[in-house]
Amino acid sequence: MAICDDEAAFVQHLSQLLDRYAQETGTELKISTFGDGADLTDPYDPTIDLIFLDIQMGIMDGLRTAQRIREMDGQVSIIFLTTLAQYSLEGYQYQATNYILKPLQYIRLKAEMDKFLARRQKEPDPFVVIANDAGRHRVALRDLRYIETFNRNLLCHTQEQNLISYRTMKEMEAALGDKGFARCHTSYLVNLFYVKGVHKLELTLITGETLPISQPKRKTFLAQLTDYWGDML
Repeated sequence: MAICDDEAAFVQHLSQLLDRYAQETGTELKISTFGDGADLTDPYDPTIDLIFLDIQMGIMDGLRTAQRIREMDGQVSIIFLTTLAQYSLEGYQYQATNYILKPLQYIRLKAEMDKFLARRQKEPDPFVVIANDAGRHRVALRDLRYIETFNRNLLCHTQEQNLISYRTMKEMEAALGDKGFARCHTSYLVNLFYVKGVHKLELTLITGETLPISQPKRKTFLAQLTDYWGDML
């Protein structure tokens, strides 16, 4: 999860409250902090599952930041932080989970965290099992950016590491083709969640990486990407 607020004292306060919540509930929390919306969105980390986002920030305010996030990520939960209740209604156009008025009390934070974790338990992340000589690895699909052929095997690029798989590309495509993945090239299967844009025979991911698009697969790939983006709007 992430905290994005330009008040260092408040960031420290919220971090301490989250540490208290983690200790009391036995929940493991990984917290990243950002002092401005631009720092949060460039580069954006799509593995973040919850963002505490201050509305009133100097360089890039919370509403503009949320708009940018929603262009890249339709799933992350956003809780707006504000000192003025009038801003809360504006935040809902960006599918805000909720808003919290400052100053923040622990009982309010606990209620929001309890609801967030309850929702996550009801909606488990789909995953794929990647097996190799090192063992079997359970990889959440949202963490799998793309798969490429590599020395007669496959190399799976995840958020944490790159993993060798001994399955064929056809097998991976059959397993993931209805889960938001598409073949852009004979040697590449990409998670459409990460695609930022397409230019001629190349696509760009939100991570900044570029992948080739083969001419024979371009038409079908663009149709799949258009359908995916349409579903996300």
